[in-house]
Amino acid sequence: MKRLISSGLLVLGALAAGGLVGLVGTGAGQAQVAPQQRVPASAPEVKLTFAPVVARTAPAVVNVYAQKTAQQRANPIFDDPFFRRFFGGPGGPGGPGLGAPERVQRSLGSGVIVDGTGIVVTNFHVIEGADEIRIALNDKREYEAEVLLRDQRTDLAVLRIRTEARESFASLELGNSDELAVGDLVLAIGDPFGVGQTVTQGIVSALARTQVGVSDYQFFIQTDAAINPGNSGGALVDMAGRLVGINSAIYSRSGGNIGIGFAIPVNMVRVVVEQAKGGSKSVRRPWLGARLQRVTPDIAESLGLPRPTGVLVQDVVAQSPAAKADLRVGDLIVAVEGQAIDDPESLNYRFATRPIGGRAALAVNRGGKEVSVVVVLEGAPETVPRDEVQVRARSPFAGATIVNLSPAVAEELKVDANATGVVIYDVDDNSPAAAAGFKPGDVIVEVNGARVGRTRDLEQMVRTPLRAWRVTVGRGGRTITALLPG
Repeated sequence: MKRLISSGLLVLGALAAGGLVGLVGTGAGQAQVAPQQRVPASAPEVKLTFAPVVARTAPAVVNVYAQKTAQQRANPIFDDPFFRRFFGGPGGPGGPGLGAPERVQRSLGSGVIVDGTGIVVTNFHVIEGADEIRIALNDKREYEAEVLLRDQRTDLAVLRIRTEARESFASLELGNSDELAVGDLVLAIGDPFGVGQTVTQGIVSALARTQVGVSDYQFFIQTDAAINPGNSGGALVDMAGRLVGINSAIYSRSGGNIGIGFAIPVNMVRVVVEQAKGGSKSVRRPWLGARLQRVTPDIAESLGLPRPTGVLVQDVVAQSPAAKADLRVGDLIVAVEGQAIDDPESLNYRFATRPIGGRAALAVNRGGKEVSVVVVLEGAPETVPRDEVQVRARSPFAGATIVNLSPAVAEELKVDANATGVVIYDVDDNSPAAAAGFKPGDVIVEVNGARVGRTRDLEQMVRTPLRAWRVTVGRGGRTITALLPG
């Protein structure tokens, strides 16, 4: 979905009563011996400073300025060619004129240089829809930047600093977020509220937060290091000066920091950066090919489990990696490569951070017995061409982008992989499709009693204007039929 760029906090929705979640916007580093961890033994040790860590890391944290020129929605009167002709509305002789004034929207965020050649990681929402992006280093030098890869599903974007000379930039080594423990000291570095580069200190408050509601891959590091608007895309670093997360969201009642911030683990960042360096314009991830269910206390009791843990396999897609590995309906997946799994989000994260072409060993409880299932990591196939179509004809679908369903599309939109037909991929803001309530992931089943098999079928159906449209869609396992005006 398209959002407006702004310099303020982008509020996504409620996390709990009275609270809001707001976006606040490679090669792997060489392995190092983890620093020794111990409690300070004396008063002088308590007065130790973080200055050496800051001196090493701060030069690699940058400001990201994004600018977008947006055309304001024209008055509906300019939909009439007669008025466009004489009053200079959009498409008329006067250009944009009175019908569609333009305005510049700007956003400010942070970023992290992860490669000395000028590769920068930031949040997707910081640069979403931007026409122009600039990078400002902490020594006041500024450069234009180009986008190498955008990944809305993880809320990450990879940029490259444009420079004529072969400059070498300060960069951060990527750590290993799986080595973090609750209680570890961390520093957050960014540019909150545009006041200038700021360093805050805190601890890792929690790991594997999966109910934040910010991106498709929810597996966040929670910290009490102060994170505020403008910190989006900034660095969360450990005491060895390694990047362990990209600061992305806060829980807040006021829009400011209250000590609950969330960062994307660096192990997810590494995957996106490596694919951007390889020239990919989108991120390919391993596909399991199974529908999973969270284990509730009632389900755990029925299975004889001491507590809710793991994920239940509800369905297996034919010819998928899960099917080839003999994963079965009713299997309880409790671990991936030795990492415990507590919910579907945890499993999705573990799969998303592993390379395609490898293998993953799943620990499975099958009928009370522990078995090991080895899954070959493959990308979801596009068995049917997407044949993307943006509907423009006057109808309830106008402004919607539709594609043919395939396992690859189903995986992207979190749709049942066994579904067939046409699915809504995107919906323009303020369009008839948005007004009708359509959302990405809606599977279009029927229109006026006729089955919709391919995108071109729907494109043909909407060519004839009608006063009313009877539409049936599949959404979240339910079938909805509605009568919509033409």
